[in-house]
Amino acid sequence: MKILVTGAKGQLGSDVASELKKRGHDVVAADIAEMDITESESADNFIREVQPDVVVHCAAYTAVDAAESDADRCEKINVQGTENIAKACAAVGAKIIYLSTDYVYDGKGDKPHTEDELPAPLSVYGRTKLGGEAAVKKYTDRYFIVRTSWVFGKNGKNFVRTMLALSETRDSLSVVCDQVGSPTYTPDLAGLLADMCESEAYGIYHATNEGFCSWYEFAKEIFALSGKTVDVQPVLTKDYKCAAVRPLNSRLSKDKLSANGFARLPEWRDALARYLNLR
Repeated sequence: MKILVTGAKGQLGSDVASELKKRGHDVVAADIAEMDITESESADNFIREVQPDVVVHCAAYTAVDAAESDADRCEKINVQGTENIAKACAAVGAKIIYLSTDYVYDGKGDKPHTEDELPAPLSVYGRTKLGGEAAVKKYTDRYFIVRTSWVFGKNGKNFVRTMLALSETRDSLSVVCDQVGSPTYTPDLAGLLADMCESEAYGIYHATNEGFCSWYEFAKEIFALSGKTVDVQPVLTKDYKCAAVRPLNSRLSKDKLSANGFARLPEWRDALARYLNLR
């Protein structure tokens, strides 16, 4: 198949492109230099020229706190940009895989959110990603909407890299302990997205590595596995000020993956160990 990957220089997009190439697909890796998704003509012309069978849409505005004061640009990329991609996909008959987020939920309760639960985003970022979902559904039935969370990989800025960098200059750190979710390793997620490229079991899915933890527990495990001596102190979200409101409960149910024949991702500690080259 010919598969177009947007945001191909990003943390996830680069791993998706690599995984698809390993499987022998004809991959077109596009980033801003090749296609400006916020310009409808640019997106339409590029996709019509490529004529992909599938578009894996990884390009997005992901600076969660910055989005609160940059809402117009965030919406332009996450909503209008996605609508431009979805519309062009419909024109050439390509199916689309759109990456969404746990931020579409309000994070109430302590049970995993299911795919059919009514979203209620708390932030500009969450609202625009939900708007992107709506844009996808507006133009085609041949879609996979994949909500994920707490993404980390070799090719970009992420929590693991930040913690390791801070450990070089800090003996102690305070990390939020009341936000609970699942870390997601980009090579593992890329494998699932490649499976979806080869499937027609369309719909909305949740995809993260298995198991749940708080950011505090995640940080403790990062330092334990990497042999770093850092005193990690738990702090509540209300005492750790950020521009954007975060969902406290980011647990996502992955039962739909199993029900539709997709392999669930490995446990998050296993993924972290592989990221740190321990396995």
